[in-house]
This record gives sequence, structure tokens and C-alpha cells, in this order.
Amino acid sequence: MPPLLEIRGIHHRYGEQKAVRQLSLTLDMGQIGCLLGPSGCGKTTVLRCIAGFEPVSDGTILLNGTEVSTKDFCVPPERRHVGMVFQDYALFPHLTVAANIGFGLHRMEKSARAARVAELLQTVGLTDTATRYPHELSGGQQQRVALARALAPRPDLLLLDEPFSNLDVTLRERLSLEVRDILRQQNATAMLVTHDQDEAFAMADRIGVMQAGEIRQWDTAYNLYHRPANRFVAEFIGQGVFLAGRILDADHVEIDLGTLKGRVQHACAPDCTPCTDHPVDVLIRPDDIVHDDASPLQAEVLHKAFRGADILYTLRLPGGAVALSLIPSHHDHAIGGTIGIRLEVDHVVAFNRTAP
Repeated sequence: MPPLLEIRGIHHRYGEQKAVRQLSLTLDMGQIGCLLGPSGCGKTTVLRCIAGFEPVSDGTILLNGTEVSTKDFCVPPERRHVGMVFQDYALFPHLTVAANIGFGLHRMEKSARAARVAELLQTVGLTDTATRYPHELSGGQQQRVALARALAPRPDLLLLDEPFSNLDVTLRERLSLEVRDILRQQNATAMLVTHDQDEAFAMADRIGVMQAGEIRQWDTAYNLYHRPANRFVAEFIGQGVFLAGRILDADHVEIDLGTLKGRVQHACAPDCTPCTDHPVDVLIRPDDIVHDDASPLQAEVLHKAFRGADILYTLRLPGGAVALSLIPSHHDHAIGGTIGIRLEVDHVVAFNRTAP
């Protein structure tokens, strides 16, 4: 069975500007994918190309194994059986919630349409709002209506363009999990666009980190965090710093804080054997530096950010480098003081040393 969505080396231009370059990915039926990246990286343009709102200047987009976009033709959006949830919800203000959800079901018999609307109202938890109008709903409720409307015709693929960006942080986190559950319940295949890592991690099975119109890595959240394919992904995903180190052998790398054991990832070539004494930059994340009062390694507290269960400390390490450490909040240390630390690095991530 072919992937539900397959993108083969597409390009897209706005005039002379290349917005998307040689981009490829696949998404299987029932999966939730995500394009993640900073503003201007081309992620929304890719979504619009999938929907048929934008043509491609090269490459191919296939849905269910059928070409829908090439440089020579573009199947119109209404013939792609693709649903869309927009950033601003785009609800019809003069229609009730029920009428909004049923808007795309005009070809169904009245009883079947009413049953589908009732099913989706229950699925998104808005049964008691059926006769209300969009302006009478909260932002989160409006987003659920927009989702239900897009799901109503049972599209092959659902596209979501920054769907939670207009919501506050707490609601965004809760709703992203709820939307994932709804998509799973409806057995929907979806592609999400966002700049929010937490949102991407909460929702997506596969995530594509984008930069300058290209996907730098298409992978699971776990691999993006623990096995970044390149330096950009390592720096973009999560929080971390690079510390100078040198390779001792294929399984050991030394930094000022000690020797790390693990498969040494490096940038020379995928199958290259690391050279002894080769200089590298080693990624150290906040969860790699553990608080330990008994440790001889002492770090100076430069800043701290209280996060409830944890405190994110900014530390000056013994060699002068600055790193982050996530420590349980009952260890409350003063700025300017010192704390004992030790390393617990389960995944060694190292890249060729860059010039200072």
C-alpha cells in the first residue's frame, strides 16, 4: 500500500525567491505528521502546496498513490479530498455551530447529515453548543468547531495550519492533546504546521524540522531530541549548549566535565570511523547535568527560572563554559552560589568543532 501522502523533491518559488527546496517526505494512513520550524522557513507554503492552493515549480505530490501536483499540472483543492483547519478558524459567523459543522455535507441526505453532525458534536465535546453562533464561543470552542467541520466529510488528509497559535499557553497545551485524541478516534491522517516544539511533540508521530525551505530531519520526536541528524536540529530542538571535546575512540569523547561513553555521532561522514584526538563540539542538554551535593565538580549559579516541579539553572562550569541544568525545585540554590553536579549522558551527540 502506498503512503497516503508522498512528496518527492518539490520546489516552490515566489518570484525569484525559493520558498521550498527539494523537499521530500511520506506520511502513512492514520499517522499525524508535523512541519516544525521558525517563521519564514516555508512550512505553511508546503501545507498550501499539499492542499492545492499553491503550485509546485518542480517535483511531485501524491495522495493515495495518485499525482495531484507536478510542475505541469495541479489538481484543484476541491478535488483532492483534503480538509483544512485554518489559523483563524474561518467559521461562518451567520451560521450556528451545527450548521458550520454540516456545511460541507450538503450532498448527504438530511438524516445522514444530522447524524454526522451530532456524532462530531459529541466527539469534540460541544453537544450543548449546537444552536449557538461562533461569537458566543471561546477560542478553544471555536477551534473544536473548525476541527469538526474539517473532519465532517471524512477527508483522506487533514491539514492544520498553526491551529493553536491564537490561544493562551495553558489552553494550547490541553487542546493539542485533545485534538490528537479526536484525530485518533476518527482514524484521521493529518499534517500539522507549527513553530511550537511542545505542540509538535504532543501531537505528531513524525516531525520534519525545516530550515530555509528544506527539511533537515524527518523523524520521531525522540530521535530529533536524542539523535539529531545535524547541528541545526540539535540547536533548534530542546535547550542545550555545545561544549568543546575531543574524541578518544569510536565510543568515548572527553570534555572538561569528564569522559562520556556512547556511540560518537559526528559530522565527518555517516560511516566514518572517528579519528583519535579529533576536536568536536558535544551537545549537553539540561537533563544531562544532574545535581549532586557529594560531587567534587562545582558549578556557579548564574541565573535560575522556577518551573514548578523543576528549576532551570544557568551554570558556569569549572572550565568557564555556561550550561543549563534542570533540577528538582526542592533544591533551591542562590544566584552566585555553587552547587555540586555530575553528568548523566545517555546519548552522546557530537559534531565537528566549529570555528569560534
